[in-house]
Amino acid sequence: MNYLAHSFLSNNNTNLLIGNFIADHIKMAKAGHLPEEIKKGMILHRKIDYFTDTHPLFVNSKRFFYDGFERYSGVLLDIYYDHILAQNFDKFSDVKLQDFTLNVYDLLYDNKIHLPESSQLFLGYAKKNNTFFEYSKIEGIELVLKHLSHRIDHGIDLSLSSPLFKANKARIEQDFFVFMEEMMEFVKKEI
Repeated sequence: MNYLAHSFLSNNNTNLLIGNFIADHIKMAKAGHLPEEIKKGMILHRKIDYFTDTHPLFVNSKRFFYDGFERYSGVLLDIYYDHILAQNFDKFSDVKLQDFTLNVYDLLYDNKIHLPESSQLFLGYAKKNNTFFEYSKIEGIELVLKHLSHRIDHGIDLSLSSPLFKANKARIEQDFFVFMEEMMEFVKKEI
């Protein structure tokens, strides 16, 4: 799961949202200064990642990207899962995707004192480009993957995975919907 899903799974809890947002940018060992509730969000983020990475449907769907992208299949599927969530947001929330994303940006910006510098930089980028909303468009996903490719700088253009996603979208979506229901149940128990 990527930023949109982690934000959504924070269940409108500001501290969980902050922790979920910063978890990939700060190690728990360096988070001693943060409020306990934000640390709980970081822990939730890691539990969501573990649940995702070990879920049989997620593991199964990663194989669609093995042709040229096996090493990055988990990262790709995280992002494509956010795409499917964004496209079907109304199935999971009474709040419209655009309203949800703008609210997330505002909540994070209002609490940026708790965000490490890398999270603040990403938030600025995400807000400026409305990245979470743009996940709903395949062009938005391709742009995110292009930027990610430049950041990891391994000489691979992850946006070229788009044809594999399109060719297998129906099956990946089928897996996603079952997975997401189980994920939401898991998070409800964790919270």
